[in-house]
Amino acid sequence: QQIPLFIVFLFVYLITLVGNLGMIELILLDSCLHTPMYFFLSNLSLVDFGYSSAVTPKVMVGFLKGDKFILYNACATQFFLFVAFITVENSLLASMAYDRYAAVCKPLHYTTTMTTNVCACLAIGSYVCGFLNASIHTGNTFRLSFCRSNVVEHFFCDAPPLLALSCSDNYISEIVIFFVVGFNDFFSILVILISYLFIFITILKMHSWKDTRRPFPPVLPILLHSSHFMGMDKMASVFYAIVIPMLNPLVYSLRNKEVKSAFKKTVGKAKASI
Repeated sequence: QQIPLFIVFLFVYLITLVGNLGMIELILLDSCLHTPMYFFLSNLSLVDFGYSSAVTPKVMVGFLKGDKFILYNACATQFFLFVAFITVENSLLASMAYDRYAAVCKPLHYTTTMTTNVCACLAIGSYVCGFLNASIHTGNTFRLSFCRSNVVEHFFCDAPPLLALSCSDNYISEIVIFFVVGFNDFFSILVILISYLFIFITILKMHSWKDTRRPFPPVLPILLHSSHFMGMDKMASVFYAIVIPMLNPLVYSLRNKEVKSAFKKTVGKAKASI
């Protein structure tokens, strides 16, 4: 089963790379996509590429070579990067929800609300929160003594399977994880739910469905991403760590006329230059 699994994961990872890096390049090249929504989308693609790359290549090496080992420092690095990018993604999704709220509910003030400085601050704040959160969790987890076993019952270094190997008192570590993760997740979900509640109320007040179709595309990826709060088992982990980064660019590009148009223009320019 190792080779078929390697092929499947390789296929998924290649789609993730091409989709996310392609989305970033497309947004950079087409001036029509230089808007707040696509600015956040490009950052979301970068983050998806980041945490997928922190996990998937090592998994593929394990399938191909049968090498299921990881060095202690490499485990800590993988843990840090994964937690950082996941946290950044949560914050970016909240920022995207707020952006859609401003576009739909306050359209006349949108250009003054979502300025370049505001977008930059939201993005930078997301990265700062992500890497600060990762630093707390990494220090909190790897300060423990691991003496029960050296077998991580998972396909990458994550907090629960690592804590299970510790012979130290895990109470404080678990409390820190509970409060820090709980606060980050609760705040992001709260912003998303409130933003889309106001969007939904605004849409109900409108008469034409045709004029209100555009705000909805970001909803699907946000709902998809909420799956990583629902459990830490291996199947759920595969879904949110490997499958979700592949789906995001597909969801946004296939349902978005601006992205399709930009892609056609880019391909047309490439053909003309040959």
